[in-house]
Amino acid sequence: MVLAKRRDRFANFSVKVGLAFSKLPLSANQWTMLSLVPMFFALYFLVNQQFLLAAGLFLLSAFMDLIDGSVARVTGTVSKKGAYLDTVVDRYVEGIIILGLLFAGLPDFYLPVTAWLFVYFFGAMMTTYAKAAAKEKELTENELRGGFLERAERLLILFIGILVASLDTFYLTYTIVVLAVLSNITVLQRVYSAVRQVKA
Repeated sequence: MVLAKRRDRFANFSVKVGLAFSKLPLSANQWTMLSLVPMFFALYFLVNQQFLLAAGLFLLSAFMDLIDGSVARVTGTVSKKGAYLDTVVDRYVEGIIILGLLFAGLPDFYLPVTAWLFVYFFGAMMTTYAKAAAKEKELTENELRGGFLERAERLLILFIGILVASLDTFYLTYTIVVLAVLSNITVLQRVYSAVRQVKA
C-alpha cells in the first residue's frame, strides 16, 4: 500500500523506460511474457541455494514487468487484454518463486517452512481473489485496494529476504513467516473493506 501511494513519483522514470524500450521490435504483451524467462532461471538458482543470482534474476524480471506497462503507455497500446495478461503472469512469477523456495532446503521455524510457504502462497492468491470477488459480486464499484501488503510490497520484502539469505538462510525463513502472516491479514482487511460497503 505504501508503494502504491508513491507510484506517481515513478511516472517520469516509467515514461523514460517506455520511450527507450518502445524502440525495440517487441510489443508490451511480448515484454509481459518475456518477464517469465528470468524467473525460470531464478527457480534453478533458488533450488541450488545460489541466492544472489536468484535475487538478480528476480530483479530483472521485475524490471521487465515495468517495461511492459511503460511501453504500452507511451505507444498508446494500453488494453484490457494486456492488463489481464499482465495480472495472470504476475501470479505465475510469484508462484515460480514459491516453488523454488519449496526445494531450497530452508530451515524450519516452529512449523515446517513448507507450511509457512503454503500459508504465504494462499494469502497472496487470496489477496488478489478478495479484490476480484468483490467486483464480481458487485460489492464495490471501484477496484478494491489497500491492506498491509499489496503485490509490490510482497515482492519487495521477498526480494530482500532472498538477498539476505546469502548470509543466513534463517533470514529468508523469517521473511516467509512475515509474508505468511501479513498477506493473510491483508486478505481480512480487504474482506472487511468490501463487506462494510454493502448497505444491506
